[in-house]
Amino acid sequence: MTPSTSNHTTILATGSHVPDRVVTNAELSRSLGEDIDEFVSQTLGIRERRWCAPDESAADLAEAAAQRALEAAGMGPDDVDLLVVSTDTPEYVSPATASVLHGRLGLPYTTGAFDLNAACAGFVTALDLASKYLAADSRLRRILVVAVYAMTKYVDPTDKKTVTIFADGAGAVVVGRSAEPGVLTSELRADGSLADGLGVFAGGTAEPITEEVLREGYRNRLHFVKKYPPEVNLEGWPRVVRELLDGIDREVDEVDHWFWTQVNLSTIREVMATLGEPMEKAHTIMHKWGYTGSACLPMALDDAVDGGRLSPGDLVVFTGSGAGLAMGSLAMIWNPREVE
Repeated sequence: MTPSTSNHTTILATGSHVPDRVVTNAELSRSLGEDIDEFVSQTLGIRERRWCAPDESAADLAEAAAQRALEAAGMGPDDVDLLVVSTDTPEYVSPATASVLHGRLGLPYTTGAFDLNAACAGFVTALDLASKYLAADSRLRRILVVAVYAMTKYVDPTDKKTVTIFADGAGAVVVGRSAEPGVLTSELRADGSLADGLGVFAGGTAEPITEEVLREGYRNRLHFVKKYPPEVNLEGWPRVVRELLDGIDREVDEVDHWFWTQVNLSTIREVMATLGEPMEKAHTIMHKWGYTGSACLPMALDDAVDGGRLSPGDLVVFTGSGAGLAMGSLAMIWNPREVE
């Protein structure tokens, strides 16, 4: 690797992937024995979602999204200096999903790889980390960040609070150096007192899988244990983005594109109203892909890029939050041009 003198970092290309299987609200209404469409489509904004096939896993989704991002960047395996995978639905407990993906992509031995788990704030955290790696180490030129979610593997099909929301998918970005500003700043937040609110609590060292766990079929499945307070998203999102923008002397109305965790359309509408911003600035994908956790932000970005919504120079803000509690927000100038 030839050392670089540029400290500006940016997203050079995007990619995403969803499984083939489409699950509609009508199908879930039949399986649950009640009509869930009105609430799920009108409040959550979800009309259908994608689920993995029985023989499809997180690494399959991640591989396809990563390949598309590399193709969009015009790059191959040898062009990647570091691989970061954001997921809380890993291929295995060990080794890392990044190791599996490293092998599938044919990345070279000199390319490091590791997983990052910040739940639904994972992509923002991984993008922030990649940007800071590039700023700190002049030997690195390009980092592949992949966020993947295969949560339907853990969903109880009889639990309408989860089966109607969660879906599978992957998003990827190639992060590199630019002669002009790209990533500007970030804010990361956490509240560990809420760690027991949502999750899959069996299968780790605290509670290994046993016959009893499988027989009960609860702790090894995804469940909402308690409701998060409104300050998490309704109050927390506006607060964190204002702090983010204050740090770079930007105003809320200067933001061209808002990307929020894609779990609840009504929440996004309320937050945008609180900020005094039009919904047209908030790109959403939950209507067709459901909620894909850490993958939803790069998937929404790729969808917006594919639709021609972003232009060079646009100010973009990503905000993700989820189990943990973990939250992250990042501001960047859309500038997908690599330094020569």
